[in-house]
Amino acid sequence: MWCYRGGSISTEPRINDRIRVPEVRLVGPSGEQVGIVPLAKALELAQEYDLDLVEVAASARPPVCKLMDYGKFKYESAMKAREARKNQAHTVIKEMKLRPKIDPHDYDTKKGHVVRFLKQGDKVKITIMFRGREQSRPELGYRLLQRLASDVEDLGFIESNPKQDGRNMIMVLGPHKKKTEAMAEAREAQAARKAEAKANPGKSQNAAESDGVDEDIDDDVDIAEEAAEAPAEASAEV
Repeated sequence: MWCYRGGSISTEPRINDRIRVPEVRLVGPSGEQVGIVPLAKALELAQEYDLDLVEVAASARPPVCKLMDYGKFKYESAMKAREARKNQAHTVIKEMKLRPKIDPHDYDTKKGHVVRFLKQGDKVKITIMFRGREQSRPELGYRLLQRLASDVEDLGFIESNPKQDGRNMIMVLGPHKKKTEAMAEAREAQAARKAEAKANPGKSQNAAESDGVDEDIDDDVDIAEEAAEAPAEASAEV
């Protein structure tokens, strides 16, 4: 009786003596077509070239196998996949919450965060929270959202117009700059800072602290590169 004992199913191609078919359609090291040959002959050629016999199309009849350095092939494939992930741009939605009667200083602080998010190429969900009697004055929230959108219009645009959602009013700002462009600029800025620090090791402590703050922003970009492929929503409350 057959019994499945669990364990992962290997996705690795069969190589060398793990290939168990009478004959294969062989492809040479440079991509040339050798033709259909017995498995023993293909293995003999692999030994002669000091390469591996790798099954590249198991569903074909007969299976297609190629002579190659399998260890080098795996390494190059892993590097290509890593580079592809590095260049992926993932949609990240930040959230900023404000009150209708926000203090001017608090407004400037929160606006600064919105500016930073937009510069990084992220969308920003702005939420105005109404409490008590404030719920009867939705125009206060609407004017505040319009003011914020106007203040950051050089960096972003209104992607979703203000709308009431229970006790809250919500608006979404989208960045003019694409995520890939923001990540590239962040890397260039980081490389420039490192080059400057190397050329001027005696720069002031204040400048060094400023660099530390900027590197935190670069870390946010690196985290976004390694995020899951599905869009993520992050909350940024201050």
